[in-house]
Amino acid sequence: MTKTIKEQTVGQLGGSGSVLARQRRDHTDLDRLMGHYALAGGDERERVLKEVVQLVFSHAFAEETVLWPVVRRSAADGEELTSRVEEEHQEINDLIAEVERLSPGDPVREVKIERAFSLIRQDIRDEEDLLLPQLQEAVDAGRLRRLGAVWEAARLTAPTHPHPVVPRRPPGNAVLGVPLSGYDRSRDLLGGPVGQGVKKLLSWAASLLYAAFTAARRLRDRP
Repeated sequence: MTKTIKEQTVGQLGGSGSVLARQRRDHTDLDRLMGHYALAGGDERERVLKEVVQLVFSHAFAEETVLWPVVRRSAADGEELTSRVEEEHQEINDLIAEVERLSPGDPVREVKIERAFSLIRQDIRDEEDLLLPQLQEAVDAGRLRRLGAVWEAARLTAPTHPHPVVPRRPPGNAVLGVPLSGYDRSRDLLGGPVGQGVKKLLSWAASLLYAAFTAARRLRDRP
């Protein structure tokens, strides 16, 4: 098997635009931010946590929308590997949702943040050592660069906070996630919640879209 992408040159990864190189850059940024969080205090600590959360959720959405379907189709054990990473993503989602409901300084909040950071580090290792090398073996450098462009576009339209209604796999994650990304990015820009009514409306609309999609798929698959 191809060695971990952590130890490869940018050229070996298919160039700077390759999805592997883009993934590794995000992983490096996450590791740096989590290290910074441990040393920071006060408002700076909260600012760094906000950056971690935004990067984690946009990154995971792009993975689940663009990359993991390719891995499931191309790698012999792609289903097992992507399911493992999706479970990690879901646990991180649930922990960060709990963190966002707690106040800064709450000791329970800090325990949950540390657990989430530990899972993020494990997720990075699983992706760089196991899952992404499988993708590298299955597709050529040209396709890795094309996937990189699509992955970047997905990341720029992704939610940046946890949402329990968003599933882990496409097309459901795109159907529900993209409408909620507008709320998230407005919230990030303004530094706080942008009207709970707006969020509830978007969540309700996303749930209706997903229900409609599920019903249509059942009708399509009916014998």
